Amino acid sequence: MSSRAAGPDDARAIPQRGASGDPDDAGEVYTVDVRGRRRTGSRPAGGAGRGGAGRDGVAAAAARPAAGGRRPAPPVDGDWEDDAPRRRRRVPVVRLVLLLVAAWLAFMVYTPISAWNSVHKEDTTPAGQRPAAGKGYNYLLVGSDSREGLTKAQKKAYSTGNAVGRRTDSIILVHTSQSGGKPVLISIPRDSYVPIPGHGSNKINAAFAFGGPKLLVETVEKVTDLRIDGYVEIGFAGFAGVVDSVGGVNICVPFHMNDKKAGINLQKGCQLLDGRNALGYVRARYSDPRGDIGRAERQRQFLGAIMKKAATPSTVLVPTRYWDFTHAAARGLIVGDDTSMRDASRVLLAMRAVSQDQGLSLVVPIQSLNYQTSAGSSVKWNTARARALFADLREDKPLETPPAGTDGKPSAG
Repeated sequence: MSSRAAGPDDARAIPQRGASGDPDDAGEVYTVDVRGRRRTGSRPAGGAGRGGAGRDGVAAAAARPAAGGRRPAPPVDGDWEDDAPRRRRRVPVVRLVLLLVAAWLAFMVYTPISAWNSVHKEDTTPAGQRPAAGKGYNYLLVGSDSREGLTKAQKKAYSTGNAVGRRTDSIILVHTSQSGGKPVLISIPRDSYVPIPGHGSNKINAAFAFGGPKLLVETVEKVTDLRIDGYVEIGFAGFAGVVDSVGGVNICVPFHMNDKKAGINLQKGCQLLDGRNALGYVRARYSDPRGDIGRAERQRQFLGAIMKKAATPSTVLVPTRYWDFTHAAARGLIVGDDTSMRDASRVLLAMRAVSQDQGLSLVVPIQSLNYQTSAGSSVKWNTARARALFADLREDKPLETPPAGTDGKPSAG
């Protein structure tokens, strides 16, 4: 008989009391205690130990009937299985998921950088003395009628004509706050009668015709006393391409618009517009009873709608659509040499805030829409209210509600 103490790997027969409660009862049964044994990938087939109760002993004990003729339950197959292969299978799956997530994040970062690198840059910094930098950021967002990048078929489809060069179709001052105020988009009617450095007084879009973006920026700085921190311009090709890249944009058309010059015949009501109709919608002037003011309002409406569509999961989470949107936006885009990608992102975020009713969409305060000048019928600003608005922006005063007179309606007060 071996004098070795039983170890944790030894099977022990544990007596169980019979029906009479006496351990000597003839009904005594034995069960095999295999607790403490390590599981292996297969049933034990050999080994040695006390009384043959090694690996073979366990099997023998399990197979040996108890004194009462009752056989203990054999070990379940699963008790002997090894979980290691299953764990090894799970590890590659987790790694694959992490790899895919990392690749997707890299794509999300690389895509806008790639698009930004293709943007055309131009010197838009005015000459001479400029206003001091304010406490927030001010950007000039310009929509031009440039046909550059459009094919002959597209010019026909979009009803743009074949004019060369570029002129301003919209001028929007974008203010983003550093003090927690709402972002602000302020339309400057292109017929606004203002002094243009070196050219007397004229409609503000003449500044663009006389000296391009540089003179337009200088003119806006002179009449607002706001330093312009960046310049962003998008042409016809950019408008249409961006809309088509996201599968159309939802616009609520305020009234029936049949405008042959803009190439549209739109019914009143909310609808999905493709690139051609969206471009006509923001260009239309003669079918709108409010003329340039109505068009400026529709342009701000469109900018908010396109950013709302661009921010949806159907655009951002689909790689091909996300790529198409960013690169379509880059085509036909012109930015100032001193305009950074961060500046452009502030403009886009301001447009997005307006689309979600978290920003303000305004028009520079107006006194008259039919002010007679040497340049013809023009738009005259309400000087007092305009100065007050620009002073608030210069001081980055948080604006939560539209200031008086910024609804596009003429007012003398």
